[in-house]
Amino acid sequence: MGRLTLLLVEKMLGVKPLRRLLLRYAEKQVFQEYIIKNPDRRPAKVQEDRFFMMRNLLRSIERGISEGLISPRVRRKIVRGFIYRTILASSEAIPAFVKEHGRWPPLFITISPGGRCNLACKGCYAASTPKEEANLDWDVLCWIMRQKNELWGSYFTVISGGEPLLYESKGKTILDLAREFPDDYFLMYTNGTLIDEEMAEQLAEVGNITPAISVEGFEKETDERRGKGVFRKILRAFENLRKVGVPFGCSITATRNNYKLILSDEFLDFYEKQGALYFWIFQYMPIGRAPSIDLMVTPEQRVWMYERTMYLMRNRGYMLADFWNSGSVSDGCISAARGSGYFYIDWRGNITPCVFNPYAVASVYDLYRRNASLNEIVFNCPFFRAIQEWQKEYGYGNREFKSGNYIMPCPIRDHYPVMRRLIDEHKPKPIDRSAAEALEDSEYYRRLAEFHKRLKELSEPIWRRQCRESEERLRLAKEQGMDALFAASERDYLRELQRSQTAD
Repeated sequence: MGRLTLLLVEKMLGVKPLRRLLLRYAEKQVFQEYIIKNPDRRPAKVQEDRFFMMRNLLRSIERGISEGLISPRVRRKIVRGFIYRTILASSEAIPAFVKEHGRWPPLFITISPGGRCNLACKGCYAASTPKEEANLDWDVLCWIMRQKNELWGSYFTVISGGEPLLYESKGKTILDLAREFPDDYFLMYTNGTLIDEEMAEQLAEVGNITPAISVEGFEKETDERRGKGVFRKILRAFENLRKVGVPFGCSITATRNNYKLILSDEFLDFYEKQGALYFWIFQYMPIGRAPSIDLMVTPEQRVWMYERTMYLMRNRGYMLADFWNSGSVSDGCISAARGSGYFYIDWRGNITPCVFNPYAVASVYDLYRRNASLNEIVFNCPFFRAIQEWQKEYGYGNREFKSGNYIMPCPIRDHYPVMRRLIDEHKPKPIDRSAAEALEDSEYYRRLAEFHKRLKELSEPIWRRQCRESEERLRLAKEQGMDALFAASERDYLRELQRSQTAD
């Protein structure tokens, strides 16, 4: 896609009839690429779920522009930084990387540049941090960004925390990072309480940050975990962002107490009316401040969430993803610098496989001081390589798909005995006391091992059946077209609902 094509796309998106034509054309092209061509010969279930997710993303963008939730200045950054550089993977660095290394580079990095937060949420993995230890050095942060741009053609970055809007190093903030790297696009997880009118206007001015604002349910559930009055502040943040056309979504922590609420029509409709364009679910993981396994969803709840999420994604069109239950969309676990995956860097410089696997293999400060390369982590880290090998054996790269069950793709949560074996063998460093104590806690191990066993018993037959049904739907879609896929998906969901009601 050249410069003139980019300009044409930007203009078309600003005109309603042309926008609809353009996005419907894009939807059909995605159908052709994922369902009809499938050049990488991925399994039918993976391709089908990827198609529905991409369709929902396109429709979410259309809704955002039509309802004024995405302003023209922000729309330009989305086209150039997100659609062009991230989704279309057009950077020259990517084919060069594939030619040299025989695999795709990581797609992004998640960085927590600051550990400080103005809230103290129950069970948060980012514990309170003294101010002097709370921020990743600005020069190091910029070095990370340049490395990922130049080595991998990666222009998408996830910013977490702590509260990212409290980050400050050498007088620089997250907004300065967005200005420093205007071709990048940032997904920023935030509690939203600091997004007043002035902050919203600054986010609109930089244009390349979308805030994912944390909620736990409605006012009662959110304030119980995040503090009294937080829900009202979030609603004001939504209003401020709507006024200036900064697209935003909701980040939701699922626990055994709120799992049905956060997937209810009432919940999703409320936040959609508030202007949320996407929903990202993180199932509670027992790490961080005062971890409690009793807050984790049960295996039975997990399976219910999976089936409900699939329905909402396929048949209701929500831009909704679950870090665990949407494993088929990403072709399995994406941690440990897997091709098209990511790894995590925290505010102390610890490099870990992912946000929820708190065991460090290196310090980014050491790489920076040695003028080394982030590729040292991608290729020369035994712990990362061991995880990548498990990912391949479990399903990623296994085109016959005879092994992996992507209802349970996560090695640290869904296959804890596997991850403990790898941790014990390679001895990555726990990043905090909680991570160290987990390795010594026999009860922690026992209960997560039981979770793995029970989840496998429940999910395995569902996964195998759905893989067979996906193959049949894709056969039908290739013969009769995209609308046949939509109709078959609705039919099979209703049959699944009837089956479950009969079982009850």
